[in-house]
Amino acid sequence: MAGPPKQDVVSPLMPDRSSAVYAGLRRAIIEQALLPGDRLPEDTIGEQFGVSRTLVRSSLTRLASEGLVEQRRNKGAYVASPSLASARDIFDVRRKLEDLVVQLLAGRLNQDDAKKLREHVEQERSAHAQDGPESIRLAGEFHILLAEMTGNALLARYVSEVTSRCSLILALYGRPHSSECAVNEHAQLIDALEAGRSEDACRIMAHHIGAVQERAHIDNTPRNEQRLKSILSHYAGTASRGLRP
Repeated sequence: MAGPPKQDVVSPLMPDRSSAVYAGLRRAIIEQALLPGDRLPEDTIGEQFGVSRTLVRSSLTRLASEGLVEQRRNKGAYVASPSLASARDIFDVRRKLEDLVVQLLAGRLNQDDAKKLREHVEQERSAHAQDGPESIRLAGEFHILLAEMTGNALLARYVSEVTSRCSLILALYGRPHSSECAVNEHAQLIDALEAGRSEDACRIMAHHIGAVQERAHIDNTPRNEQRLKSILSHYAGTASRGLRP
């Protein structure tokens, strides 16, 4: 006989448990383990993360506000599937935001921040050989790091959101590629910013984002069913270890 529904005990740890679900799901989406259109059942997610459906629902709502999840009335939640028209709009916005980031940082990038960025690029180079989930995540995190270094929290938030949405777009429409060019451009961008070469930095960033957008194309190939429990089990573990979402 089934036991009573799982109830959350109110405690100071509650926000952390909710954040762990959010971080794990977000990372699974960004790393394209969960792809656009995948259903996100509250009971399965709750089982894998060890939380109630209430906390799962809260996390899904947060992801929906960032454009990563679609909540369909009476049908549940799904990984968002941006249309091509929406994809173009997102890239238009991203270009403007990234250009602003570059203008704010050119000539103002301190040595500590430049060192942090170069260390991140080295992580990207190490992951490049695999061109897998870690490579995808690190590439996006580079742009988020740049935005955070401007000191403008709102700008950083917007860059984080559009970068995440671009991951969804590439999962839907992107063609296979090597990350080598992207890593090299990240390194060139750091040099230009540190030297205060604003025009060069803007040109490198514009070319970089343009290359990302050019990888998008229509691909209607059906996707095989994912082993959802296996995916969620992995990302529940990484979230609980406090890894960056």
